[in-house]
Amino acid sequence: MAGRLANIETAGERAYRRIRSDIIFGRLPPAQRLKLETVKESYGVSISTLRELLNRLTSEGLIVAESARGFEVAPVSPENFKEIAHLRLLLECHALERSFAAGDMDWEGRVVAAQHKLASVERRAANGGPRDDELLKRYDSEFHQALLSACGSKVLLEAHAAIFDKYVRYLMIAVIFRGDAASREHRQLLDCALKRDAATAKKVLTGHIQDCVAYTLAKARPELLGGEPVRRSRANAMVSV
Repeated sequence: MAGRLANIETAGERAYRRIRSDIIFGRLPPAQRLKLETVKESYGVSISTLRELLNRLTSEGLIVAESARGFEVAPVSPENFKEIAHLRLLLECHALERSFAAGDMDWEGRVVAAQHKLASVERRAANGGPRDDELLKRYDSEFHQALLSACGSKVLLEAHAAIFDKYVRYLMIAVIFRGDAASREHRQLLDCALKRDAATAKKVLTGHIQDCVAYTLAKARPELLGGEPVRRSRANAMVSV
C-alpha cells in the first residue's frame, strides 16, 4: 500500500512540475482555459489529483481559479511585469549583498561554473547558432541563484526563485533575447562576485533588470503581453530578436 501511495505521489509531483514548466516556458499560454478532462489526459493524473495541483499553482499565482469558469492560466500585462521585475530587484539585491559577504571558495566555484554554462549558450546564440531559449533561461536562473546561494536564508532563496520564474515567463512569452548586452552584464556580475563588490553588483543588476523590462516592452508584440494587437503593417517591426 505504501508503495502504491509513493507512486501516486511521484506521478502527481511529476505532473505538477510539467504543468508549472509549461506555464513558465509559454507552452500553456496566458489566459488559456484548462479543461480538466483534456489536461488530465495530457499529464496522466486523475481529476482529483489534477484539482489539487491546479489549486497549488493557483496559490503560486500561475493559475487563476474562478468558480463559474474553472481554471485558466494566469493572464499577463505590462503592469504586472513591472511589478514582478521590481520585486525581483528588491529580493535579489538584498540576497546578493548577504551572499557576497558570506561567500566562500565553494560559493565562488558555483558562481564561476554557472556563468561558464550560461556564457556558452549565450555565445552560441549571439553567433547565430541554434538557440534553445529554455536552456538559456534555465542557465540564466542557475547563474543568478548561484550568486545568491550563500545568503544564508532558505526562505529568501525560495521567494526569489518563485518571482524569478514569473519574470522568466514574460521573457519566454515575448521571445526576448538581448544578446551581447545581457552577456556583458552577466560577466560584470561575475567579476563583482569574485571581488566581493556588492555595491557595484547591485548597480549592474539594477540596470540589467530595468533594461530588460524596457527592451521587452518595446520589442514584444503588445498582444503577447496583454495589450491591444498592433496593426499588421507594424507587426513585423515589433518582432523580437
